[in-house]
Amino acid sequence: MKKLVAILMAALMLVGIVACTAKPAEQPAAEQPAAEQPAAEQPAAEQPAAEQPAAEQPAAEEPATEEPAAEEPAAEEPAAEEPVAQGKVFNIYAWNVEFKGFFEKYYTVPEGVTVNWIITPSDNGAYQQKLDEALLNQENAADDEKIDLFLAEADYIGKYVDSDYTMDISKIGFTNADTMYDYTIKAASDVNGVCKGVSFQCCPAAVIYRKSIAKDVLGTDDPAEVQAAIDSWEKFDAVAAQAKEKGYLMTASFAETFRAFSNNCTMPWVDANDNLQFDPQITKWIEQTDNYIKNGYTLTAGVWDPEKTNEMFADGKTMCFFGPAWYYNFCMTNAMDPEKGCVGDWRIVMGPQAYFWGGTWLLAATGSDNTEMLKDIFETFTINEDVCTKLVENEGQYPNNTKVAEKFANDPNWGNTMILDGQNDTAIFAELAKDIKWENHTNYDQILNEGLQNKLQEYFNGSVDYETAMNNFYQLIKETYPNIKLPAA
Repeated sequence: MKKLVAILMAALMLVGIVACTAKPAEQPAAEQPAAEQPAAEQPAAEQPAAEQPAAEQPAAEEPATEEPAAEEPAAEEPAAEEPVAQGKVFNIYAWNVEFKGFFEKYYTVPEGVTVNWIITPSDNGAYQQKLDEALLNQENAADDEKIDLFLAEADYIGKYVDSDYTMDISKIGFTNADTMYDYTIKAASDVNGVCKGVSFQCCPAAVIYRKSIAKDVLGTDDPAEVQAAIDSWEKFDAVAAQAKEKGYLMTASFAETFRAFSNNCTMPWVDANDNLQFDPQITKWIEQTDNYIKNGYTLTAGVWDPEKTNEMFADGKTMCFFGPAWYYNFCMTNAMDPEKGCVGDWRIVMGPQAYFWGGTWLLAATGSDNTEMLKDIFETFTINEDVCTKLVENEGQYPNNTKVAEKFANDPNWGNTMILDGQNDTAIFAELAKDIKWENHTNYDQILNEGLQNKLQEYFNGSVDYETAMNNFYQLIKETYPNIKLPAA
């Protein structure tokens, strides 16, 4: 436990910078008559004739053989065990109100239970800091103050599932369903494959393109034809050059394509010997982005910067954005602006390669006294087809339920009218989801992924040269993870 406390204490510092005995006894008690019969019968064979009446007594009437009946309650002891008492206060830690909204719409809280939401925005790592402080105090907290459930994102989920602060959900009676996407299960599992939680969503991500710009650049806005034109990175780069010639940007952020590359890495950031390593996918992203900046195919803005999001207005000049359903349904608000937006001028395609972005996992906190409710919540948002259907129909989500997803993917009358003018985005995501991988992730990922992008942004915008940017990245690693061995200078 001291080691785990040290890990979370270290995590807090990182945030400041920026994860039976009863049964064997019962069995013999039930079988004792058979074991004791020879002892009861043996004297009968050896006793003198004067004592024969005792030997002639029926074996069933022997007091010695009747004794086990008096011990039967011991054999029935498991049935007499009282169920574990459940708590009356259920505490949930989260960084925003998205899941809170779904929970309050679609989950029926057991009678007599009060649900408390402890919501801390994730800005500057505040959410993880608040959560870590509570987890460090979990063992000593009063029952009504213990965390029962907490939410985590893909970037740092490993920090929690690889700790004793999360519990094996099979121990509370939950079994992962065949309809759940495999990568969501792997993400919520520790290094030994023990699953600690579930995700209510699956987050395959696509290329979101402007129809009008695609029509001008490619001569078509048809999704099948656009996909054929950008189904590899070589083709995507070629179209970027065409877009530039027409006065457009291919993307609006230097980091726009980062997730598409980083979620397809073939090796982890840090190997078993603590050596830092650059996957070819990361190297390729750096090369592509450098080329895009130099040729004017993209902007030096960050993915959430106004300079980028302003490109979603009708007067924007950017052809492609990258993201999952939650991104364009909830983060492309400028595109949906009633006066300056361009609703209906968007479509999605699979793009150069399958990837995912984000996702929210519900993790079971060790020490919770509401295990039955935990199990019920997990089942409601992953297995309950009615609820999963409503998440698609009413909330614009892609569910973590293949059966429900396929139902919508094969429905000719289903389409996204929020922004895609009726295109069946679920059909696209259903195909992408088949190729999502959860491989080569480490607990270093969040700091290293964000750190690399932040330090290289200084190079891309001309503040420093490439060598300085990389040295700044290495210095960040030295300060944050001194155990990592850096490449030789």
